[in-house]
Amino acid sequence: MVLDLSSGIAGAFCTKLLAGAGATVVKIEDPAGDALRRRAASRDLTNRGDDAPLFKFLNQSKLSIVIDSSSDADMKRLMALAERADVIVWSPGSGVAAHGEAAPSRLFHRNPAAIVCTITPFGLEGPWARRAASDLTLQAWAGGIGYRGEPGTAPVRAGGEISEWATATFAAVGLLAARHRAIQTGIGDLLDVSMLESVALSCALTFPVTSRAVAGRPLTSGRLVSIPGIHRCQDAWVGFMVLTGQQWLDFCVLVEQPEWLGDPTLLLLDNRVARRREIVGAIDAWAGRHTMAEIMGLAAALRVPAAPVGDGAHIPGLEQVADQGFYEREPDGSFLQPVPHFRFEPARARGPAAPAPALGRDSDRQTQTQQARPAPGAGPVAASRPLCGLRVADFTAFWAGPVVGRFLAMMGADVIKIESPRRPDGFRNYSAKALDEDQWWEWAPMMHGCNVGKRGLGLDLSTPTGREVLLRLVKECDVLIENYTPRVMESWGLGHERLMAANPDLIVVRMPAFGLAGPWRDRPGYAQTVEQISGLAWITGHRDGPPQLPNGQCDPVGGNLALVALLLALQQRRITGRGLLVECPLLLGALNLAAEQVVEYTSTDVVIGRSGNRAFPALQGVYRCSDRDTQRWVAISVTTEAQCSGLRHVLGDPPWLANPGGPLPVSDDDHDQFDAGLTAWCSLRSSDEILAALVSADVPVAKVLMPHEQDQIEQLVARRFFEDVLHPVTGANPHATLPMRCTSIEGPWHLRPAPLLGEHNTDILHGLLGLDSDEIADLERRGIIGTRVVGTSS
Repeated sequence: MVLDLSSGIAGAFCTKLLAGAGATVVKIEDPAGDALRRRAASRDLTNRGDDAPLFKFLNQSKLSIVIDSSSDADMKRLMALAERADVIVWSPGSGVAAHGEAAPSRLFHRNPAAIVCTITPFGLEGPWARRAASDLTLQAWAGGIGYRGEPGTAPVRAGGEISEWATATFAAVGLLAARHRAIQTGIGDLLDVSMLESVALSCALTFPVTSRAVAGRPLTSGRLVSIPGIHRCQDAWVGFMVLTGQQWLDFCVLVEQPEWLGDPTLLLLDNRVARRREIVGAIDAWAGRHTMAEIMGLAAALRVPAAPVGDGAHIPGLEQVADQGFYEREPDGSFLQPVPHFRFEPARARGPAAPAPALGRDSDRQTQTQQARPAPGAGPVAASRPLCGLRVADFTAFWAGPVVGRFLAMMGADVIKIESPRRPDGFRNYSAKALDEDQWWEWAPMMHGCNVGKRGLGLDLSTPTGREVLLRLVKECDVLIENYTPRVMESWGLGHERLMAANPDLIVVRMPAFGLAGPWRDRPGYAQTVEQISGLAWITGHRDGPPQLPNGQCDPVGGNLALVALLLALQQRRITGRGLLVECPLLLGALNLAAEQVVEYTSTDVVIGRSGNRAFPALQGVYRCSDRDTQRWVAISVTTEAQCSGLRHVLGDPPWLANPGGPLPVSDDDHDQFDAGLTAWCSLRSSDEILAALVSADVPVAKVLMPHEQDQIEQLVARRFFEDVLHPVTGANPHATLPMRCTSIEGPWHLRPAPLLGEHNTDILHGLLGLDSDEIADLERRGIIGTRVVGTSS
C-alpha cells in the first residue's frame, strides 16, 4: 500500500507511476480537497464544479480518504494507515502534512519497514530548507533559465512546470530502488528528495559543473542558440536538431544552400551564430516555401533530425503517435491521455484504470498491506546498497541511456559500459582537447558525468567474434540497456529475441527515440526532437515569439522513466522467474511529461500556449538588477496571498500590487503592472539586496544563475550535492550526486570514476568470462577489443 500525503504535481505524478504499476495508492486529502482539483490551466476557464482535467489524469486508480487534521479520531486513523503502509510519499502544503504527528521522521519512526519519501523545494535539511520557492525560482537557481531565450530579451523558463514533473521521476526511482531491497530484507528508508537538486540534474544542460572543471570553461557563458532551430513553414512550425558535422552538411543540402556546404567554418555552431541573421533568414525563407509534410519527407530521406512542433490540438494525430496508439481515452471518456510510458513483453496483466476518485470517496473503506514483509535484516543484502548484486550490460550512448546505468551504479549495481573502439560513445567527441592530442577522447566531461561509477569494456560488435563475446557477457548479466535506433542492434543480429535466447532471465531495456515499430522507428531522434513533437517546445518561449527548445530535459527525465520501468520489471521477474523486454520510447516519456496539453485540449478545446515567465494563477517574472558587472537577473514569484502581502510590505505597499486581503490578481493588466513595477524596483538594487529583502518576507526569489554556477549555491554545498571524483587522466573533478539523501546509504555516492575506453577489458574478460591471457591478447591483436579510438596513434 502507498500512502500519498503529498500536494502538487510532483507527488501526484510519482504516485501515479506506482498506481499504474498496480499499487494500492491511498490519497489523503484535507476536507477542502487537493488544490489540484481546482486547477485551471487557462484563465479562460471557470470552475464548473468538476475536478480539473489534470487532477483526473494524475489520480486515476487511487483511493481518496479525507482526514481532518484537527480531529484526533482522524489523525489516529491516519497513523494506523501509516503503520501498515509499504511506501509513504509526503510533501508540505496540506493541513495533514503540517501536523506534527505526520512529520516524515515521526512516520518513519512509526514504520521503519516503510519507504518514506519526502518531496520539498530544497530538501529537509540545510540553510534553505524552509525557504519559499516556485517552479520559476527553482529553474532560475539551478541554471535552467540563464542560457535560454533569444539574445536581447529576458531569459525564459521552460514551460509546463517541469521542476514538478522531473522531481516526480527522481522520487519514483529512489523509492522503487529502496523498495527493491525492502522486499528482500524488511529494511525501510527515509528518502529526502530535493526539487532544486532534481532540476539541477535534469533541466540545466549536461553535468555543467563537471564540464567546467574538466574543460576549464563553461559549456556556455551566454544564451544557447541552436542553428538550425525552430522555424515557421507554410502550415506549422518545424524543428531541427543538428549535432554532428555530417548532419550539418546534410542540412545544407536539405535547405538548398550549396555555398554553406562549401564553407568548412560553418561546421562550428559558434560561427553559425556569428552569422545568425543571414543563416536564420535563409532557413526561414526556405521553410516558408514548403509544407510540414514536404519538409519531414525530405529530412527523413537525408537523415536530418527534424520534427513537427506539436501542440495540444495536434499531437495525437501525428503519424507515429497515432500509429503506435500512444493515446487512450480517460476511464470516463472525457479526454485523451498518454498511455503508460513503457511496454513489457510478455505484457504484464494491466486491468483498466479506474477514474480519479471523488473527494473522500473511500473514507469508509478498509485498506490492507499488499504482502507479508520479511523480518528486518533477514536477507543477504541487508547492509548493502539497494541494487547490490545486480549486473548490467550498458550499451548506451549520449545522455538518456547512460544516466540509467549511472543511477544503477550509485545504487550498488555492477554496470559494464560497452563501447566500440571504432565508434565509442558519441559524447567522447565533445572533448576539451583537440583531436590531435593524445587521449583526447578521455577529456570529454559530459561522458564523465553520465558514466561515473561504471566499468568499461572496449568491444567491437561489427565482427562475429565481438558479438560472440557480447553474448557470453549477456549470460552473466541481469539487465541489458541500449538506446540506439532499432535497426542498429538488429543489423548486428542482436535483437532482443537473440539476447534473451542466450539468457532467458535477461531483462532487455530498449530506449529508441520513437519506439520499436511504426513509420518513424528508424528515424534519428534526440531530446530536443521529442521536446518539439511532445509540445514541451510549444509552451516554452515568450508569448509573442516562436516556440523555443527547453534543450535537453527529456534525456535525463526520459532516463528516469526508463529506470522506473526497469525497477518494475525486476519486480515482475522476481514473481515470474522470467526475463522480459522493456520498451521505453523517449517520445512516449515526453508525452507523459507534457500530458496536460492534450488532456486540457480534449477536455475544454483550450490550447495551452506560451506565456514566457508568467504562470497562471501567479504573479512572477525575471528582472534585470543593478549588478552591471555580471548582467545579473533575478526571478521573483508570488503564488499565494500571503506571499503577495510579504512583497507589498517590502515594496512599501505600491498601488500597482493587489489590495491587502484581496484575491491574487491574474489578469494581463495586473501582470503588466507587476512587471513594470518590479522592473523599476530591481533595476536600482543588486541581486544580493533583492534576495535579502524578499527571502526575509517569505517571497520566492532566486538569482538567475548559469548552469556552471550550481556549485556556488549555499544549499547544495551544505547538502554535499557535489563530490570530487579522481579520474586517472583529468584528475579530481566535482560530480553531481543524486537529488536525495537516504538514511541507509553512508559514504560517497560515487564509488569510481567514469571508465577509460576499455579500461576493464581484462578485468571483465578474464575475471567474469574466464578467458585466459592468450585469448585476450588475440582479441586485442585482431582489434576486437581495445583501449584507444581506432585511427589514433599510440
